[in-house]
Amino acid sequence: MTEKRRDNKGRILRTGESQRTDGRYLYKYIDGSGTPQCVYAWKLVPTDKTPAGKRDKPSLRELEKEIQKDLADGIDSIGKKMTLCQLYAKQNASRSNVKKTTTLQREQLMEILKRDKLGNRSIDSIKPSDAKEWAVRMKENGYSYQTINNYKRSLKASFYIAIEDDYVRKNPFNYALNTVIEDDRKPREALTEEQEEKLLSFVEHDKTYQKHYDAILLLLKTGLRISEFCGLTVKDLDFENRIINVDHQLLKNKEVGYYIETPKTKSGIRQVPMSDEACMIFQRVLKNRRKPEPIIIDGYSDFVFLNQQGYPMTGANYTTTFGNLIKKYNKHHEDALPNVTPHILRHTFCTRLANKNMNPKSLQYIMGHSNINITLNLYAHASIDGVKTELLRLIA
Repeated sequence: MTEKRRDNKGRILRTGESQRTDGRYLYKYIDGSGTPQCVYAWKLVPTDKTPAGKRDKPSLRELEKEIQKDLADGIDSIGKKMTLCQLYAKQNASRSNVKKTTTLQREQLMEILKRDKLGNRSIDSIKPSDAKEWAVRMKENGYSYQTINNYKRSLKASFYIAIEDDYVRKNPFNYALNTVIEDDRKPREALTEEQEEKLLSFVEHDKTYQKHYDAILLLLKTGLRISEFCGLTVKDLDFENRIINVDHQLLKNKEVGYYIETPKTKSGIRQVPMSDEACMIFQRVLKNRRKPEPIIIDGYSDFVFLNQQGYPMTGANYTTTFGNLIKKYNKHHEDALPNVTPHILRHTFCTRLANKNMNPKSLQYIMGHSNINITLNLYAHASIDGVKTELLRLIA
């Protein structure tokens, strides 16, 4: 009868187990793909003491139990050892045909992961508590709630790929961010009609900012996204049919300069009706427009809204301008105006139409919303004046 193998303490070793001359235990096994693998441990069972000077890690029997469970569940023992950075890169490779803005956001998150201790951790070792601690570190490093939430969503999607590929069983990023850090996002508030009138009156008569009067008025009358607005060319304005054709947006960054992208979603490609007032303002803009520079951006030229140098305006230009405009207004007026951004003007346009009970599907189309819930939320947050009017109408 074959003598059973024992360790240096006389304990019987199981099939696949052995002990090296330096005291370390070894377990050999065949993974799901038929490839020989092995793991090491300084302890045979959990109650053994870790040798002095060695890191305390799971015992060999604990590792064996985990391996057998992985094999039974079909978990890829090699794939689960990839780092979070490698998993995120794998996810990005599976969807390579994306917008430039998405590529830049991916690069930013990858740099964050490389600097953070979580980035080099094997994905099978990352627990929900680790993912939550990452969110806390991000907040401490000055990232906004929205940015952290966007990045968390990307990492959550990466782990779903790992689950589908049988690398891990659970998704550590499957938690609500507001249970970990405070959601300090300020709700977007539409301008009241009184605030809108004060804003327009101030801009119209201010020598510094009156040149932006028509742009602000058009943002309030069309509801375009600022990148769509900046991307408008003369060809996009159909005065005969009173329509604005929206099929692209103009963006700019330090790396590539100006560039053209399609709208955020397929729903963004649309035809926005042009009111008589908007039509008149657009014609005035074209009449007073300075001579544009002979610039062609990804096949587009003859842009409507230009800066002092004759180049297309950008969203960043308008955001900075509006911020300075409001500071100047509030410095000289007791009735301070709230922060006004291009998106607040779009939000105000949409809210006005919602308060007038425009058909939600029609409003969704005009706004280019991909999800009707985005549009319906505006109906759920009607102004108190709108509520009073509706109540009086119903009980009259």
